[in-house]
Amino acid sequence: MAAVTPVLEVPRSLAPAGRRRVRLWRGLALGLAAVYFLLPLATSFWFTAYNERQGFSLAPYPRIVSAEGFGTSMLLSLGLAVATIVITLGLALPAMLAVRLGAPRLRAVLEVVCTLPLVVPPITFVSGIGTVLRFGPDALAATPFWGTLMAIQDERFPVVLVLAYVVLALPFAYRSLDAGLRAIDVRTLVEAARGLGASWPYVLLRVIVPNLRSAITGAAFLTLALVLGEYTVAALLGYRTFPVWIVTIAGSEGQLSVAVSLLSLLIIWLLSLALSGAGVKRRRSS
Repeated sequence: MAAVTPVLEVPRSLAPAGRRRVRLWRGLALGLAAVYFLLPLATSFWFTAYNERQGFSLAPYPRIVSAEGFGTSMLLSLGLAVATIVITLGLALPAMLAVRLGAPRLRAVLEVVCTLPLVVPPITFVSGIGTVLRFGPDALAATPFWGTLMAIQDERFPVVLVLAYVVLALPFAYRSLDAGLRAIDVRTLVEAARGLGASWPYVLLRVIVPNLRSAITGAAFLTLALVLGEYTVAALLGYRTFPVWIVTIAGSEGQLSVAVSLLSLLIIWLLSLALSGAGVKRRRSS
């Protein structure tokens, strides 16, 4: 009869000291990060809700919706964000798939091209755009491109801002999509779908995109956050987007401008948390 070896349970009190140190340092790092991020937000909220004459009041927050220029600037920024997301994903995703499937050696070149806007200061970038827009009408006055140049500068929907935002958002979208593509076997999925007779549009929309849902959503939210927070390009080109509107009213209504900034930051955070929660649920179910 075989002997049974008893299994001894180690009490939690006898856990290695190194593990307790890791937990201690982890808690300390999280506490410092919470103070670093939450203390400025709490100070900003106190600035919007308290003044010496009226005391504590949440009056600036109901005034946000009725403030002059809030609706038009917010709708303009949201429209620019949607257009930027569509163009960025429409350019980056097919290019990355083509390089991975047909020319893997060009992956480094594509990465450098997509991340190059990170090393160009926005002020330099917008200065170049402004120079082209100033001298472009005179140079293209006798060509059919003059009307196109005027159309992309329409104040109701400035396409030139969309083109600028696509360049600025490309590095963030590339990193998110690249992480998603590294997590799946793209070549096997494409070969299997093509072997079953699927067309290239079907492969892209029904095979690749569902497997990259989290990466695409992450790229979209990063682009949305960039457009809703970008000030330099819009202000120097003379367009009144949502960030420019916030800075404009800051001189006359400081509490209202800070309240709007907190509200926009809260909305972006809630969307990011919803995205991360959906990703966790999807991984658990799979």
